This record gives sequence, structure tokens and C-alpha cells, in this order.
Amino acid sequence: MRKTIFLALLVIFGMTLSAQDTFFPTKVGTVLKYQTMDKKGKISGSYKYTITNVNVNGEDLDITYLIENLGAKDELVYKEEVTIHQRNGVIEFDMSAYINKSAFQQDGQIPSELTITGNSMEVPLHPEPGMTMPDANVLMSMSMGFVKMKMSADVTNRKIEAIEDITVKAGTFKCYRFSADVNATAMGIKVQTKSIEWYTKGIGTIKTESYDTKGKLLSTTELIEVKQ
Repeated sequence: MRKTIFLALLVIFGMTLSAQDTFFPTKVGTVLKYQTMDKKGKISGSYKYTITNVNVNGEDLDITYLIENLGAKDELVYKEEVTIHQRNGVIEFDMSAYINKSAFQQDGQIPSELTITGNSMEVPLHPEPGMTMPDANVLMSMSMGFVKMKMSADVTNRKIEAIEDITVKAGTFKCYRFSADVNATAMGIKVQTKSIEWYTKGIGTIKTESYDTKGKLLSTTELIEVKQ
């Protein structure tokens, strides 16, 4: 069960600012819903993202999302707000996205005692096949009585591999295919996976697949609905 903490990578997504120049939404109230399936195609949960605030300052952009992690029966597991930044042609987002924080949640909320350290993950605003991207890492910890919970993730070998069409429940999109290696640890248990993500300008992540070290599919997350 603990290994599943890292199998559902939080989907990073977006819409256009102007002329399809950014991956991120700029319309308050936009909602995107993603569904996660296990290796057998069984639905294991979903995520809903609602844009709550947009701040534009010249070419700089800050977008705040309400993220709701939902269970297999659409029940709320936890929720939180996350702000995505666009600076100098680079999109930056919180690396805590690579850890499922449901293990830390209390009454559907992420407690304030949770400590997060690490760097931001960067995505180029104008990606091209063959480009490489900086590594990223995160460490999360929280004390619960006499027990201290720790989770970490290192994302390495990040590459933009190709441009291709991808079809999901929400439609067909021309996407950039990103890949990365993810080395994660939860309560002393180490998990190594390979992540493949398809991004499109104007919406962001369309689909994510996670594979084990033998190349076997572990989980899939895909866009199933867009409301604007």
C-alpha cells in the first residue's frame, strides 16, 4: 500500500495567457478533472483543479489553484491551494506535487505542521524535442506524536522527447512528450519509477504514465473533462 503513495503523480496543467504562449489557465473558475487508473485499468481516484486567482504583472504570471484529491467513489481525500509561477520564459511549480500528501491529511486538510523543503520543478515555456531540463527534489516531514513521517522524491534525467498526438477522454491533442526518472522514499521504502507526461499548449498535461524499473506500466492519469 505504501508504494502507491508515489504512483499517482499530481498532474500539472494550464491554459493560454495570450496566443498560446503559456501552458497555464488564466481564467478564474476554469476546472479540469483528471482520472487515475492502476496497471489493470481500474479507476483508483481522480483530481479536480479549480483556478481561484490569477495575477499578471507584465510577462510574469502567478496562478492559484484549488486542488481536490478524490477517491475511487469521488469522495474528498484532501484539498489544498497551490500557486504556479511563470518567470523569464520558465514555468515553475511546487515539487511537493510529486508526493501524494493524503498520508499527511487530517480531516481532508493538509496540516500546518507539515514541513516541505526542496527546489521548484522547471518547464520551459517554449519546449523543443531534444531539450533537457534541471533535476528537482522535495522532502516532506511531519511529527505525529513520537513518530516522524518522512517522504522524499528526486526527479532526474528530465527530457523533452517528441511531439505527437494523444487521445484521452477529453479529446485529441498535439502534445510534447516529457520523460523523467523518479526516485522516491516513504517511511524507509524506496521506489524507482519512470514518468512519461504529455503536455499541450493551451491546456497543459493531458496524460501521465508511470512505469517500474522493468518497463511495466504501474498507473495512468489522464484528462477527462474541461470546464471554462
